[in-house]
Amino acid sequence: MKKDFILILDFGSQYSHMIARRIRDIGVYTLLYHYNDIRILHIISKNKPKGLILSGGPFSVYETGSPLISKDIFQLNIPIFGICYGMQLISFLFGGKVKKSKYKEYGKSCLIIDHPNNNIFYGIPEKSIVWMSHFDEIKNLPKEFQVIGHTSSCHIAAFSHISKDIYAVQFHPEVKNTEYGISMLKNFVFHICKCDSNWKLNNFVQNTIYDIKKRVGKKKVILGFSGGVDSFVTAYIIYQAIGNSLNCIFVDTGLLLKNEEEKIYSLCQKMHFPIKIIDAKNHFLSKLTGIIDPEIKRKIIGEEFIYIFQKESEKIKDVEFLAQGTIYSDVIESSVYSNNSISCSIKSHHNVGGLPKKLMKLKLVEPLKELFKDEVRKIGQKLGFPKEILYRHPFPGPGLGIRVIGEINEKKIFLIRKAEDILLQELINSEIYNSVSQAFIVLLPIKSVGIKGDKRTYEYAAILRVINTEDFMTATFAHLSYNFLEKVSSRITNEVEEINRIAYDITSKPPSTIEWE
Repeated sequence: MKKDFILILDFGSQYSHMIARRIRDIGVYTLLYHYNDIRILHIISKNKPKGLILSGGPFSVYETGSPLISKDIFQLNIPIFGICYGMQLISFLFGGKVKKSKYKEYGKSCLIIDHPNNNIFYGIPEKSIVWMSHFDEIKNLPKEFQVIGHTSSCHIAAFSHISKDIYAVQFHPEVKNTEYGISMLKNFVFHICKCDSNWKLNNFVQNTIYDIKKRVGKKKVILGFSGGVDSFVTAYIIYQAIGNSLNCIFVDTGLLLKNEEEKIYSLCQKMHFPIKIIDAKNHFLSKLTGIIDPEIKRKIIGEEFIYIFQKESEKIKDVEFLAQGTIYSDVIESSVYSNNSISCSIKSHHNVGGLPKKLMKLKLVEPLKELFKDEVRKIGQKLGFPKEILYRHPFPGPGLGIRVIGEINEKKIFLIRKAEDILLQELINSEIYNSVSQAFIVLLPIKSVGIKGDKRTYEYAAILRVINTEDFMTATFAHLSYNFLEKVSSRITNEVEEINRIAYDITSKPPSTIEWE
């Protein structure tokens, strides 16, 4: 456990990851736990975080079944900062009254600070813009607390305990729209919690390589290599620790982008670590014949990937360790879904279903499990990774298999691969690629009438999907120029036979997911 760290209790806010990342960005380590984790009191007592943050969440404290925490937490004598739902929960647990707001606040609002000398507002102007997102408000504060900030429609927008280091705000300091949000987090972390800025990624890499050397020694490690930035950084760190004892296996499912396996091999050669590429195209396509349901497609792809990976792993003698590119958001999500009875499954992950017994016997090596995605990229930058690795758009595990809606066959994969390659070419040529978060084509299972060369056509329709996001928990469609969209549409319909119509998806997440399946 790091010497100085802030523990965050997650009550289901879409911004909880952001709180953790913002604090790490200022040099302090964070851990994020689900609110009903039964170990919380023990974790706090044993590891002694310098401070505790209670996140927001989509609940009302006065409704039956809403998330609560033990009041014993307030007796542990550590600073506490409540945000949105966390603020209402603190008030509720101390005997305050929370009610539904007369005026709901969503978006920007002007915060007026009533106590400028309060520690949480150190160095912050008396008026500033904050980001609100709430439908409840505190009507009466407990007697031990004082109002330290308000807005025109929220008379208790911030409060603090009279004698203890307990602070709370109704807005979200972690989002960029809150003008001095980072300053408030710094005040809590440094002035109130007295943290040292000791979370350094340079130290992380050196320490991780040392730990892997010490733990693994000369024993063999296998890694299912995906070609994403997490996979590359994982492989690089392990290779620096144990050299050729690392065995990377890349499974070509036949559902990859154009020339993907060649690019992966070339990049691995640049990074000087070995990789074995397995051609399993025919195997996957045969298993997916006749399958329409997206969930069944995902599960088949996941199961067959594990089957092929295990089969190849068995050819390597005396393997004791299995490496994975797990990052901290994966750890958090698996923890949340195992603890949270109210969560529901939107899509199955392509690796859900578990590893076979033979692989489960191996010891895990997960060098990135403490890092968020942006931290992984920063490490890649520090290690001198090529831009084509660092800034590659995410590509789903099931690949083009979930971008061909309905049944998959070799012909449809050829069409979508060619169309997506045109899209990526134009994004790069127009210098747009690095300014959007993800871009891809979806091939629909419907055809439409068109005209090509004065002849009637009846060909597939395709969807162009380009999004921007900070954390992939929420996303908005990219506002691309009509000229760009027209050029991409024209090239695809002219160069890809059997596609004669392109539509642009302008739906955000939520209500839609980023991928169509």
